Amino acid sequence: MGDDRDSHFADTLLTFLAGAATGFILGILFAPSSGKETRKKIKEQAKKGQELAVQGYSKVAKEAEKGAKVVKERAEEGIEAIKEFLEKKKTETAGEKPEFPEDLETEK
Repeated sequence: MGDDRDSHFADTLLTFLAGAATGFILGILFAPSSGKETRKKIKEQAKKGQELAVQGYSKVAKEAEKGAKVVKERAEEGIEAIKEFLEKKKTETAGEKPEFPEDLETEK
């Protein structure tokens, strides 16, 4: 269930970044400004794009960290369940008497 949410988040982030890049390129192509103003706008947009990318990366990193924490907790629960099962089997087998054929004692 978490994988679907993470996948949807990543798809949304990529779509948003692609749209931002497309808008940036179209803005530059159709900008009726001088070269100096266009370069200034390019720098500003590049800075904004960089900030958006850093924010997106931070969000993805936080989600990945949450996912790793959940996996770790589940693995610990599984290990604990296995330990309990083995301990139960150990106590069950310790209480059982081994069955030996009676003729083993007489053969020597």
